[in-house]
Amino acid sequence: MTVMGAALLLCLGVHAGRILTDSLHSNVLGKWVKFNVYLPSGFDKNPTQHYPVVYLLHGFTDDYTAWRDKGQMQTVADELIETGEACPMVVIMPNAGGPRTYETWNGYFNMPGWAYEDFFFQELMPQAEQKYRAGGAKGLRAVMGLSMGGGGSTVYGQRHTDLFSSVYAMSAWLDDDGGQRRQEGVDDKVYLVKQAVRQHSALDFVRQADESTVERLRSVKWFIDCGDDDFLFDLSVELHKLMRQKRIKSELRIRNGQHNWEYWHQAIRMALPFASRNFSK
Repeated sequence: MTVMGAALLLCLGVHAGRILTDSLHSNVLGKWVKFNVYLPSGFDKNPTQHYPVVYLLHGFTDDYTAWRDKGQMQTVADELIETGEACPMVVIMPNAGGPRTYETWNGYFNMPGWAYEDFFFQELMPQAEQKYRAGGAKGLRAVMGLSMGGGGSTVYGQRHTDLFSSVYAMSAWLDDDGGQRRQEGVDDKVYLVKQAVRQHSALDFVRQADESTVERLRSVKWFIDCGDDDFLFDLSVELHKLMRQKRIKSELRIRNGQHNWEYWHQAIRMALPFASRNFSK
C-alpha cells in the first residue's frame, strides 16, 4: 500500500459515517417497517445542520440490509464525501421485500394488499426526513436503486417530478412481459409484483406522456446505467431512446458487466456523486 493510500484509509477511519437501523409503524401497511440510514461524519456534532437525502432502493429478493452488507455503501459514501466527490448526505435504505419471494411482499408500487407507494410518500419520507434533518424539498432529494429498485426509482421520479432532483437507475426492471400466470390457491406474490411492474411501466409512461408531462420530466436529472450482459439491458436502452424522442435529457452508460453486485459496486460510486452534483447549492 502506498503512503497516500494509507493516509486516505486513516483519514476515512477518523471521518467515517455510520449506518443505523430504524423502524416506523405504518398505518398504511399495518405493520412495523425497518429501514437503514447512513449518517455522514459529524451528523451528531451539529444538531442544526440540514442535509440532502438520497433514497437508495434494493432489488428483488433482497431487503433493507442489502446495500449495507452486499453493497458496502458506507465505505463508498465515506470515501466519496471525504474526497469531495459527493457532499455530506443522509442515505435512507427502505425495506420493500425479502428473499422468500412467494410469501413476502416485494415491490415499490401499490398493489392489492400492499400499498407501498402510499407508505413511502405519506409515512416514510416525511417521518424519516424530519427525524434525520434531511431533504424537505425537490432540490435536496434524490432517488436511486438497482433492478427492482432501479425501476421503482424511475417510476417514482416520473410520477413525482416535484419531489426529486435526480434519478439514477441501475440495471433497472422497467417493465415486465407478464409471462407468469398466477397459480390458483397459491399465495403467489411473485405474480403480483410482476403484474405491478407491468402496470407501472416506465416505458409506457414516457410513450404516453403529453407535453406538460414531458416538461415536468425535464425538471429531473436522469441517469440510466446497465451492463452489456445484463438480461434487462434492452429495457434500459429502450427507455433512453424513448426519452431522446421526447427530448428529455438523460445520461446512458453501458459498461461491461452483468446483473450482479460487482457491477453495482461501481454504479454506486457514480450514483452518489451524480445526486450530489444535482442537489441545490
